[in-house]
Amino acid sequence: MCIPPPNVTGSLHIGHALTVAIQDALVRWHRMRGDQVLWVPGTDHAGIATQAVVEKQMWKERGVRRHELSREDFLREVWQWKEAKGGEICEQLRALGASLDWDRECFTMDAGSSVAVTEAFVRLYEAGLLYRNHQLVNWSCALRSAISDIEVESRPLSGRTELLLPGCPTPVSFGFLLSVAFPVDGEPDAEVVVGTTRPETLPGDVAVAVHPEDSRYTHLHGHWLRHPLTGQLLPLITDSAVQPHVGTGAVKVTPAHSPADAEMGARHGLSPLSVIAEDGTMTSLCGDWLQVVPDSVLPHPLGAPSSSPSPSHFLVSLEASHFHHCHFPQGLHRFVAREKIMSALRERGLFRGLREHPMVLRLCSRSGDVVEYLLKSQWFVRCREMGDRAAKEARKSFLSFKTTSEATCPIREAHVQEGKPCLKPLFPPGCGVGGPGAEPLLPPEELAALVFPHWGLVYLPAIVVGPSDSSLPGHGGACKDPDVLDTWFSSALFPFSALGWPQKTPDLARFYPLSLLETGNDLLLFWVGRMIMLGTQLTGQLPFSKVLLHSMVRDRQGRKMSKSLGNVLDPRDIISGVELQELQAKLRDGSLDPSELAIAAAAQKKDFPHGIPECGTDALRFTLCSHGVLGGDLHLSVSEVLSCRHFCNKIWNALRFILKVLGEKFVPQPAEELSPSCPVDAWILSRLALAAWECERGFLTRELSLVTHALHHFWLHSLCDVYLEAVKPVLSRSPRSSGPSQVLFSCADLGLRLLAPLMPFLAEELWQRLPQRPGCTAAPSITIAPYPSAHSLEHWRQPELEQRFSRVQEAAQTLRALRATYQLTTARPRGECCCRAPSLGSRASSSPSWSLWAPWATVGPWASYPQGLVDPQTHLPLLAARRHKLQKQLDSLLAQAPLEGVAETQMQQRLSSLQLELSKLDRAASHLRQLMEESPDPGELKP
Repeated sequence: MCIPPPNVTGSLHIGHALTVAIQDALVRWHRMRGDQVLWVPGTDHAGIATQAVVEKQMWKERGVRRHELSREDFLREVWQWKEAKGGEICEQLRALGASLDWDRECFTMDAGSSVAVTEAFVRLYEAGLLYRNHQLVNWSCALRSAISDIEVESRPLSGRTELLLPGCPTPVSFGFLLSVAFPVDGEPDAEVVVGTTRPETLPGDVAVAVHPEDSRYTHLHGHWLRHPLTGQLLPLITDSAVQPHVGTGAVKVTPAHSPADAEMGARHGLSPLSVIAEDGTMTSLCGDWLQVVPDSVLPHPLGAPSSSPSPSHFLVSLEASHFHHCHFPQGLHRFVAREKIMSALRERGLFRGLREHPMVLRLCSRSGDVVEYLLKSQWFVRCREMGDRAAKEARKSFLSFKTTSEATCPIREAHVQEGKPCLKPLFPPGCGVGGPGAEPLLPPEELAALVFPHWGLVYLPAIVVGPSDSSLPGHGGACKDPDVLDTWFSSALFPFSALGWPQKTPDLARFYPLSLLETGNDLLLFWVGRMIMLGTQLTGQLPFSKVLLHSMVRDRQGRKMSKSLGNVLDPRDIISGVELQELQAKLRDGSLDPSELAIAAAAQKKDFPHGIPECGTDALRFTLCSHGVLGGDLHLSVSEVLSCRHFCNKIWNALRFILKVLGEKFVPQPAEELSPSCPVDAWILSRLALAAWECERGFLTRELSLVTHALHHFWLHSLCDVYLEAVKPVLSRSPRSSGPSQVLFSCADLGLRLLAPLMPFLAEELWQRLPQRPGCTAAPSITIAPYPSAHSLEHWRQPELEQRFSRVQEAAQTLRALRATYQLTTARPRGECCCRAPSLGSRASSSPSWSLWAPWATVGPWASYPQGLVDPQTHLPLLAARRHKLQKQLDSLLAQAPLEGVAETQMQQRLSSLQLELSKLDRAASHLRQLMEESPDPGELKP
C-alpha cells in the first residue's frame, strides 16, 4: 500500500490525519496477523501551488519577486522550502503513529520519479496517446499558468456583485448583462442587439449568431454587421446551437475566449481573435486605444495592493510580467479596459442598457483571480482509449472505475520542476505543476481541460516542434521545453514508480500491483482514475486490486475545512493541545488577507475560546476511525476527541487495577488452558471472544467503525463497568481465588492486542507492563504480537449465558433509572426483583436496599417490582426546598446585565444546567405525588 503523497505546500490537516489513521490501522492489523506488509511514504511537489506559496513567502520576508531571480535560483528556494516542509510533514506523520517504511520514502521530483516520468512520456508518445494541439485552456492570469477544472471554483452570483481581485486597485463588478447594438451594414436604421456579461471580450468578436428558424432575423440572413468598436464587418451566421428564447436570441461569437463559441467558430470556419493576453492585459490586436505606456507604475506580486489606484495607469501584477519596469506599450488590464469599452459604446450611441443578471463566475482557487479561456499550443494525452482499456480491466477484476474526460494536457508553465536532458525526448524529467484535466472543451473526439504555454521547443523521436534552426543546441535544432508536467502525472505513476519502475526491481516484482489503495472520495477521478489508466497502459495490469474511499472531514457545523474559516487544524494541536493565542498566531503567519484573517480569527475565538485541550494521538486516531468509512461527510469536533481521551484514561486505570491485583508473583496460564470458575468469569470471556470476532469482521470488511464500537463496548461497558465491579468483592476475600486473576490477565493481554492497531501508543505502553507467560518467547513489541483471532477464542463463546446476564443488567439499569426518577440522591433503600425466568431464580435482592414500589416498571419480558416504601410526605418537602434554592440562583443569573465573549458562553451554560435540574425536580415531585395517590396497601406486597 502507498500513502497518498501529501503536498509540500504546507503541513498536514485533519483530512490527512484520517487517511493516516485508517491506513495505519489496516497496516498494523495485517502485520499482527503475520502478513508481509509494505507501506510506502512519499510527498508530492505540488508544483504550481508550491511555487505560489514560495513566491508569497519571498515577497513577505525579503521583498523579492520570482522574476528577479534566475530559474536556477528560484528552484533553489523551492528546494529549501521542500526540505523544511517535507521534514515537517514527516514529523506530523510520526506524531500520528504512522508505521511507514521510512527507508523507502519518495518524492515526486527525486531522481527515480524523474526517470519514471520521462519513460512514461516517451511510451505514451510512441503509442500515439500523446500529441500536440492548439486548444482552449483554463488560464489564471495571476499565476500566469493554465489550471485544471479542480482548481476552478464556480461561484454563482444572483445579481450585481463587486469582487476585489488580485492586483486590481478597486473592486470589479460582475453579475450584470450589457446590451450592445451591432449595426447592420447598408441599412442605417437596422441593428442586432446582443447581451454579454464580459464586455472586455467584445474586441474578440468575429461574428454574431442567430438560430436559423428565428423569424425575427430571417430577413437578415446573409447580411453583414458592423463591429460596435472597430467598425469592421462581421458575418451574421445561423447556428442551431443558439437558444432563440434566451435574451434577444442573438449572441456574439468569440472563439478565442469561449468553448461554446470555439465549437461554433470551427463549424463556420471563423478564425479566432485572441484579445486577452496571458498576463490579463488586452493584446495589441485590440488597437492602440486599449494600450498604455507606463512610466512610473511597477507591477506587484500576487495579492499585494497597488501603490497607484488610478485605473488609467493600472497594470498587471508581477505574476503576469517577466519585467521589473515596463517602458513600452502594453495593454490595459482587462477589467480597466472594460470600463473604457463601455464608455466608448455610450459615446458611439450603441449602448443599449445594463441590468442585473445571474451568472456563474469562474475563479482560480489558488489566486482568487477570474479564470479566462485562452488558446494555447501544448501537449495532450488521449484519455478515451486508456480509459476504455482501464475500465475493461477493472470490470474483469471487479474493480469499479469510471472514465473521465476524453483528453487531458499534462503540461504546466512553471518553475517548480527542472531536470537534465534525456535521450528521448528533450523534456524535463520529473513532473511539474497543478491539477488534472476535467471536462472536454474542443472538439468532442480529442479535447482537454488544460493546456499550457509553449516557450521553447521539444524534440521527440519522430518530430521537432518549432522552427528548424541549426544554431540551436543539440539534435539538429531542438532544445528542451521549459514547460513542466502536471503534478498529477507523476502522482499517477506513484504506485509503481515508488517501487523502481521502469526498472524491473525486486520490489516491483514482489509488491506490484498493490493490494489496496485507500484515499479520500474526492480523489476518485483526479488521482485514482489516472493511476488506473496509466498503470494499466504502462505496466499491463491494474495498479491495485481494491480501492477504499473515505469521507471528507468537515467541522462540527458541517463546513468544509478552510483557512479563511479558521477551522483548519494541525493534528498536532489536537494531540498536544494549544492555546488560543498560538492558534491565532498560526493564522497570522499564513497567507490570508486582512479581511479573511479577521473572519478566521473571530471564528477560532468562538469555536475554541480556551484553546484546544491535549487529547493525545490514540484518542484522535480512535475517533477518526470510529466514523463509517463509506458514510457521508465526517463531522469532527474536538469535544468528541476529548471524550475518547477519557476512554483512554479509563483503559489506563483499568490496567492499573489489574496489575495491582496480579502482583509481582503472578504466573499467567496459557489462554487455551484457562477455564472460568464462575458464571461472571465465563461471561466476560464470552464477551472478549465476541469482541475479537467483531474486530476481525470489521478489519476484513475494512469497516473500522465496527472495530471501534466493539472495543469501546468491551473495555468500557463489559470489563470496566461490570466485570471489574463484580470481582472486587471476590478479590477482597482471603484466601483469594486464582480464577479471577487469570481472567483479568487474559482480558488485559488480549484486549490490548485487539486495541493495538487503533491505539498503538497506549496499547504498547500497557502491554509491556504485563507479566510474561512461562515457557513462551514474548514478542518484543505488541506491533508484532499475534492479533487475537475469532477462531482461537471460539471455545469461550456462550451466547445463552450472555443473554441471561443481559437481563440482570437490564434490571440494574431499571433500578438506577428509578433512583434518578425519584431524585434519591442520598437514600439507600432496599429493592427486590421478582423474576419469571426460572433460570435466573425466583427472586433477586439488591444491595443497597430500596424502599419503593413501582408496578409500572418492567424489565424485558418480566416485571420488576422494587418493593418497600418511600414516604412521599417526607421527601416532597426536601425536593421543594432544593427547587427553591435553584430557582433563586436562576433568577439571580437572569437579572444580571448582558455579558460578552467567554463570560456570556459560561453564563448560558449555567442557565441551561439550572433549567435542566429544575425540570428533573419537577418530574420527581410529580412521580411522588402520583405515588401517594396509587400506593397500595402494604399487605398486598406480601409473597
